[in-house]
Amino acid sequence: MNDQKISSNSASGRRQGRGKGRGRRTTKGRQPVPATVREIRQIIGDGPFRREGLLDTLHLMQDEYGHIAAAHIAALTDITNWPMAEIYEVASFYAHFDIVKEDEPIPSATTVRVCTGLPCQLAGSDSLLGSLFGDARIIPAPCMGRCENAPVAEVGHHHVAPASLELIQNQISGSAPVPQSAFPSIKEFQKNGGLTALLSLREGVWTTENAIEVLRKSDLKGLGGAGFPAARKWELVAAQPAPRHMVINADEGEPGTFKDRFIFEKHSLRFLEGMYLAAMAVGARPITIYLRDEYRDLIPLLEDGIKSFRREISGLPPVEIRRGAGAYICGEESAMLESLEGRRALPRHRPPYAAEVGLFGRPTLIHNVETLYFAAEILDRGADWFQAFGRNGQYGFRHYSVSGRVADPGVKLAPQGITARELVDEYCGGMADGHQFAAYLPGGASGGILPARLADIPLDYGTLEKYGCFIGSAGIIVLSDQDDIRDAALNLMTFFADESCGQCTPCRAGTDKAMRLMRDGNWDASLMNDLCQVMAEGSICGLGQAAPNPIRSVLKYFDPENTAET
Repeated sequence: MNDQKISSNSASGRRQGRGKGRGRRTTKGRQPVPATVREIRQIIGDGPFRREGLLDTLHLMQDEYGHIAAAHIAALTDITNWPMAEIYEVASFYAHFDIVKEDEPIPSATTVRVCTGLPCQLAGSDSLLGSLFGDARIIPAPCMGRCENAPVAEVGHHHVAPASLELIQNQISGSAPVPQSAFPSIKEFQKNGGLTALLSLREGVWTTENAIEVLRKSDLKGLGGAGFPAARKWELVAAQPAPRHMVINADEGEPGTFKDRFIFEKHSLRFLEGMYLAAMAVGARPITIYLRDEYRDLIPLLEDGIKSFRREISGLPPVEIRRGAGAYICGEESAMLESLEGRRALPRHRPPYAAEVGLFGRPTLIHNVETLYFAAEILDRGADWFQAFGRNGQYGFRHYSVSGRVADPGVKLAPQGITARELVDEYCGGMADGHQFAAYLPGGASGGILPARLADIPLDYGTLEKYGCFIGSAGIIVLSDQDDIRDAALNLMTFFADESCGQCTPCRAGTDKAMRLMRDGNWDASLMNDLCQVMAEGSICGLGQAAPNPIRSVLKYFDPENTAET
């Protein structure tokens, strides 16, 4: 791999779906049409084509045409010799590829996606879904990672947050300003203490063992949801035979979670330093950043930071940025690996684990964005610095994504172990006007729902489990006395049903069955508990295993008939 290659799929200069083939039929069955073959070749280049780069290739086609037609798939097969069935099964799996069959009309040139995540629903996104914007196509979409500015919509590749009828129309007409990213100065970053740990490791002042020992003393846990000790993960990967890979899971799709975007926008250089520190400590090259497609506008920011690091420090591992394509399941690390290898994102059976058999069958260090941010902070400031923070018997601190019925939603850097009540009162300006604290989700869609009377539990790993909940990625959604808990739970289950990859029956059928029962108002406790048990115990991955949490919370803490607290 060329060390100078940063991204095979740069966002800069990409055409935005207003090109060839719009409004006319370009296919004759499954046979490639020569004119379409020429068009596709102009879009994707002359190769060589990597089979694992299928998603990147599909993105180029989707961005050019605004859809992917049967003729496009036939042409891609002709050019690459990839099986047509495999291309179709991958393209049809991901929500951001608009597949158009031969007997279907070409969709409108303008697509408006409206977020249906719980924070956006609370803010009135349903009214936007029922609106008309000329001939634009309006479709519902899952969480877009901008929950603090709910409701959120996306017009083409541009987000409107908070969204209104007028602002969406302005975006469609092209009169809305395009937001600009501010590129941080690496010189200023270094002046403020940045790069110290990385240079120490690069120049041999520190060893891998030194870095791991500092992390072990800090007891930094993985902050993507599982909470696995970071130092132990580095040890496991470093002990495996080379070559080793590193993958950053930046596909935060959990409704109510948007801390990765905040870190990218505000602290991208600190994140990148943590990324390089981890890769160099375990001897991993190359590095792959799997970035959720809703954050594609951040690619230039990351590319600029990577170039800055290369100018300052030689010999850094090569980095490739890969776009996801709208699949929540890719937050599960093995599903993400499948996606990076150009397949449907179906979770793998484990063991073996990624530390031994990961990307392309090689040992792979997988971290989320926030963990790497804090790894750089800890290796720069020391383990004692991190341990000095914390509340209610816990230690350290983290980024809490807070949304819902609070006066000042957003990402809050707060001590680990803080309670939901303290978080609302001290960091969010209290509740929004006219709302009284009634309930909260401590860990996004999958973390369960707790009543306000249990808002004094420390928010951390190991503190919420006995209540049937967990902290996960720390997406805190606050509900008020004006919200129907039953409706909130239905919103969450609808999300799980839509996002199930379909690989295992307990999740595929269970989430759909639960959603239909809830929609019909059937909250029979015996039936629901049986269904929850099947999903939790029989599903392959965390999606199906955690999907029952909203139901169990309602049955345990609220009256499902009128959603009053029990």
